[in-house]
Amino acid sequence: MIKRWILIFALICAVVLGLYWLFFQKKPIEKPRTWDDITKDGTLHIVTEYNATGFYVEGDSLAGFQYEMAKSFAQQHNLKLEITPEMLLSKQMEGLCSGKYDILANNLLVTSENKDSILLFSNPIVVNKQVLVQRTKSDNDSLGLYISSPLQLGGKTICVTEDSPVIYRIQNLSEEMGDTIHIREIKKYGAEQLLAMVAHGDIDYAVCDKQTAQQMKSEIEGLDISQDISFNQFYSWGVHMSNKKLLQHINEWLEQYIASEEFAILQKKYLLD
Repeated sequence: MIKRWILIFALICAVVLGLYWLFFQKKPIEKPRTWDDITKDGTLHIVTEYNATGFYVEGDSLAGFQYEMAKSFAQQHNLKLEITPEMLLSKQMEGLCSGKYDILANNLLVTSENKDSILLFSNPIVVNKQVLVQRTKSDNDSLGLYISSPLQLGGKTICVTEDSPVIYRIQNLSEEMGDTIHIREIKKYGAEQLLAMVAHGDIDYAVCDKQTAQQMKSEIEGLDISQDISFNQFYSWGVHMSNKKLLQHINEWLEQYIASEEFAILQKKYLLD
């Protein structure tokens, strides 16, 4: 009888301890890393897109406009660089909030919508605009698909990468026209894949930034990027709104870096005029 009660008591204790561990165990709080956290750790975590303007693998080395800029910033502050590819802005933002990433190095479009988000923007890095990508007039004209003015986009379907900030611009354009422009978000594909789909006739229209469009036009025949969808806009890096000290270090570095010969060479290498 005594052994039975000892066994029952032991089982009750095990259940209570299990419940305590399940419901009351303190979990590590995920939050953005401060500048002091970053310097103490010695590694800077960057997230960007996997493409020519973000970063990509070239032979045995890494390359890309954002990658080379981030590497220069990390070296300036004696930090190791860890860079992660992520195409979805929502996933990038989640990582920023949890402390997985310190900087969103995406040439983020500075819009009123983004300013109301959790982001703080760095000083402008480049000036860019959004363009309509379609097949050339000779390829599209016979089908009545060629767009010679954004005002002709009423009723058309434009494809963009999933979660793209350019969606706001297309919606605004639709309101300005007083006509509906249908937006189709393509999952798992970046802008470069969308432009290839346009060239191959899988989709008729896409929108992306002009620099990416120019890069792809030089590599893929049959693309027309002559129609602007937006005016020139500023593009910047982003950090979490709580990380003002990191932003200060980025901006101080940018003031000198953007005026440097190194940045001029970088622009010629990756950004076509």
